[in-house]
Amino acid sequence: MKEKSPLNLYKHLPQTNCGKCGLQTCMAFAAALIDRSKRVEECTPLAEEKKYAKKYETLKSIVAPEIRLVYVGTGDKELKVGGEDVMYRHQMTFFNKPPFAYDVTDTMEEAALVERVKKISTWKKFYIGKWERVEMIAVRSTSGDPAKFAACVKKVMETTDYPMILCSFDPKVLRAGLEVAAKTRPLVYAANKENWQEVAKLVHEFNVPVVLSVPFDLDGLKSMAVTFEQMGIHDLVLDFGTAPNGKKLQESLHNLLKLRRAALEEGQKDIAYPTIALPINAWFTTKDPVRAAYWESILTATFVIRGASIMIKHCIEPHCVMPDMHLRYNIYTDPRRPVQVKPGIYKVGNPTEESPVFVTTNFALTYYTVESDVASNNIDAYIMSINTDGIGVQASVAGGQLNPQKIVDAFKEADFDLTKMKYPSIVLPGMAAKFSGELEDLFGGKVKILVGPEDSGRIVDWMKSYWPPK
Repeated sequence: MKEKSPLNLYKHLPQTNCGKCGLQTCMAFAAALIDRSKRVEECTPLAEEKKYAKKYETLKSIVAPEIRLVYVGTGDKELKVGGEDVMYRHQMTFFNKPPFAYDVTDTMEEAALVERVKKISTWKKFYIGKWERVEMIAVRSTSGDPAKFAACVKKVMETTDYPMILCSFDPKVLRAGLEVAAKTRPLVYAANKENWQEVAKLVHEFNVPVVLSVPFDLDGLKSMAVTFEQMGIHDLVLDFGTAPNGKKLQESLHNLLKLRRAALEEGQKDIAYPTIALPINAWFTTKDPVRAAYWESILTATFVIRGASIMIKHCIEPHCVMPDMHLRYNIYTDPRRPVQVKPGIYKVGNPTEESPVFVTTNFALTYYTVESDVASNNIDAYIMSINTDGIGVQASVAGGQLNPQKIVDAFKEADFDLTKMKYPSIVLPGMAAKFSGELEDLFGGKVKILVGPEDSGRIVDWMKSYWPPK
């Protein structure tokens, strides 16, 4: 893997600290290039002045991800597929979570098609402070009729602006779809050993990314990738073959790992492309929808964990989507930066001077769990989020990130006067009970310290017994 330390990147910058990138120093810009909060082009002297042309090209080469970054879609719905630098998440982080594409077919009745497209494009779930959504729609040709496929693609475009995957092995069908949708930059699925020449002409003509499908044959897949690259087609996604179960599933997983290892650890650039997995294949092996949905979720989890770049799926019901969404969210969270909320005082419901004030940390999972448990029980309250650098209650109590003085200081910084409440008190997390005596002293005896439950799910029962304070 290329050396991407800030010091190494700094050598290729103008080193003028001009601030045109929005940062104070070139060293700060070098660090921002590593975490991808800045792009090389944002250093305008480097990009625009001829004397820096060589440095500019060298720096672009260094910061380019080990696995090619492919863009699908346009505008604010544009998706980044691939673009990873490490084999395993703990080595640095995974940057671009694999988009989930849910399928529709060109044999669906129009009303059912529109309903499903709307369901896919409006699906969302609030999770740890962010809305998680489905990102793509896979339009599958099951009719084999170019006209029907084009009409289906058109109806999908009229219903949503989500990026699409156009799915067919028939070049005539793909052409019909591209003539309608090329301007939205869909991903074409797929070129295989039989149709690759015709599909290559199509994607070159319409300038769209394409999937190369050579299941369970890595040598053949590599050969096709080299051929397309030599033809000037660079936006490639590799289909290594997704078996739904049995020994072939083990082979699928091994092939994905081999592709990633070749790209990330062995430097084989001719195979360093994003990969696509097809959990939807679980639906083609059984007529039992429960079993199919179960195995689809298993496949999704398997390939998310191992770094596949994009997925095509089928079941859009909450019990199917939510586990996969939550897993993906956590795998693609930067392990170097705990997920946290802004410290300070928050309102839940419509709190008054008679409402309780709960104390917790600014670790996002902790904060939103407390907030959800309070809100779902219709409790009007204040929540004070203490800055613990995004560490949870138990660990921050043990490590000192949460301590009595910091709690007192947090209320001062928020300008929240507890003595003006009808019941001047705060509710500590149960795991921080040992702070109660020292806190009473720090508040000068003017604030009562209550110890809440260790599990915020028990707050409603705690309120029945201890609120208001006697």
